[in-house]
Amino acid sequence: MIGWVDASSGASGDMLLGALLEVGVPLEVIAGAVGKVAPETVTLKPQRVHRNGLVGTHCRVETASSTSRRTWADIARLLADADLAAGVRRRAHSTFERLATAESTVHGIAVTEVHFHEVGALDAIADVVGVCAGLEHLALDELVVSPVAVGSGTTTGAHGTMPVPPPAVAELLRGRPSYAGAVAMEMCTPTGAALLTSNASAFGAQPAMSVHRIGAGAGSKDPVGQANLLRMMVGEAAAAPPSPNVVVETNVDDLDPRLWPSVIEALLRAGASDAWLTPILMKKGRPAHTLSALVVESKSAQVRAEIFRQTSTIGLRQVAVGKQALERRTRTVSVGGHTVRVKLATHRGVVVNAQPEYEDLAAVAAQTGRPIRDVLAEAAAASRDLDPGPGPDLDPDPEPDRDPGRDPDRDL
Repeated sequence: MIGWVDASSGASGDMLLGALLEVGVPLEVIAGAVGKVAPETVTLKPQRVHRNGLVGTHCRVETASSTSRRTWADIARLLADADLAAGVRRRAHSTFERLATAESTVHGIAVTEVHFHEVGALDAIADVVGVCAGLEHLALDELVVSPVAVGSGTTTGAHGTMPVPPPAVAELLRGRPSYAGAVAMEMCTPTGAALLTSNASAFGAQPAMSVHRIGAGAGSKDPVGQANLLRMMVGEAAAAPPSPNVVVETNVDDLDPRLWPSVIEALLRAGASDAWLTPILMKKGRPAHTLSALVVESKSAQVRAEIFRQTSTIGLRQVAVGKQALERRTRTVSVGGHTVRVKLATHRGVVVNAQPEYEDLAAVAAQTGRPIRDVLAEAAAASRDLDPGPGPDLDPDPEPDRDPGRDPDRDL
């Protein structure tokens, strides 16, 4: 199972709690873990709410009045003494440790001197331990988080008025993708940032997945123009969609023409499924060539690098293209007692092209002393009645050593 968190409306502890409840984590799992850590009574009260026309769950945390200012050592002691599952304890410890480290960095004090203020209060303990218990219950193999909206403007906290994102949030998200978002308010809290960065396996767009459950956790505010909801999707990983094809091109007018065969061979080794030259006439009447390479986008970086390495160009262009390849089967025929491979291309089950492999033809010609054109004619005649059939391809890559970058569909 994998999960994806959509933090395009920010993140906070109560938003994450609400989303976890909506994707199926039982309330008793979250509340039970919180009760084992909190030194005083904490009650979780989830309720369905509307945020800018959408519905989600807001998990309100109710606590007794407390003026306790706990240090990181106090929190660590509470976690160590609590009867928690090992995974929940590890997640919660990591989250609070990140919070303490961020606070010490932005305030210029030692971690041991950090007093958590609101972060050390009972509601933050409930948020961190509850979310960690919920994530542990889901037992996800991977948790991907979108770029995090942090907001803009200013906010007021224990240290007075601060810019948004607050210094601790900015520190916690250092190295992770974030952006301001559409609303001028604090959209990501330090607790939310610490929970995401401590538990995410990766940051990015929704991965390829078959979504089974969707949950929306609501924040306490309801700003105009933005649904204050954090979404969580849980499901099975799916095969990633195939990488699209691109053509990488460049015009070259100052390369020794004797080098072109080795350039094209290098591009095929780098992953291009095809590469070719087109004669052109450039400005001022200079003769030149356009070097083109067809490659799946996931391998285009290697091909671009090889073009720069192998040629004199100082720039190139890349465009997306469609590609349709016929199904291919490799069969064999006998020519004078020698085996020749034949590549059959089919369309809707009908053979539309049969091509004997040239290297096999050349080998037979050399062994028999016959002209290659005669060997080709005999092989082509023998190929007319070949049945592609449902059987396996006898040789899907006829020449792996000579052309390791070869695409089986390239010659079709």
